[in-house]
Amino acid sequence: MPTEPQPVTLAEVANRAVDVADPDNQDPAIAAVQEQFEDADEPVAGVLDGLEERLADVVERVDAELDDPGVAMTVAVIQYLARRRDELDADAETILRLAARAEWRGDPPAYVAAWLEDRGVAA
Repeated sequence: MPTEPQPVTLAEVANRAVDVADPDNQDPAIAAVQEQFEDADEPVAGVLDGLEERLADVVERVDAELDDPGVAMTVAVIQYLARRRDELDADAETILRLAARAEWRGDPPAYVAAWLEDRGVAA
């Protein structure tokens, strides 16, 4: 008897965002974002209303100066994938590009644009 697929959790979305933003696990700030969601096993569809505030709290703890482009993009990807779960399996470049467009309407701050450019992504 077939079963319905399990709903995507916030932790799964955050893990995918980290995989996209830091595939080599080199950035401790991005890892710190992931740690904030490691126990977030609630379905992401159920937390959309409070997600922006929750992400702002995470950014405040991880990047108080608001100047880390990796953190900014990881959070943007979490926001994007939480609403576009059909894109979870898309390639990293596509996810980064679409998340940047969604977050900053195609005009990310210079420090984020430079980070994206370093990864070969045109916002």
